[in-house]
Amino acid sequence: MAVKTGDRAPEFDLEVTQRERVRLSDFRGRSNVLLVFHPFAFTPVCEDEARDLQQNLESFREAQTEIVFVSCDPSPARQAWKRELDAEYVFASDFWPHGAASRTYGVFNERSGAPRRGTFLIDRDGTVVWSLVKVDDAYRAEMVPESLGALERGG
Repeated sequence: MAVKTGDRAPEFDLEVTQRERVRLSDFRGRSNVLLVFHPFAFTPVCEDEARDLQQNLESFREAQTEIVFVSCDPSPARQAWKRELDAEYVFASDFWPHGAASRTYGVFNERSGAPRRGTFLIDRDGTVVWSLVKVDDAYRAEMVPESLGALERGG
């Protein structure tokens, strides 16, 4: 079962590069986090979502919100894709232990071995203030406007 709005956000510890990790605790008391799980790098729907986030990055930053974009692809592939997209936010890997964070958030798809499209807006105190989980592989058109709307309303 997926983490829901109002729940305490579970800690995550994800590889960004071989020398860098990102954890929920890195942001606690400092900024909100938009934690965005997606199935695979280098795929059309995921690319559209990544570009949508980048185009709205300034709005998220003005709302003191950092984006962490997560799939189970290995970190070198994540960083290559980030460079290809010219993205300026965190691309993290849930590769090993395989799917640990996406399982904790209840969005790991055992059949595909990858996360479902799960989005969790977490406030500075570690509470999920907005969430969206898509069971199908549809583009999350509502992801950016609804999460920004939740931030404008104060979470």
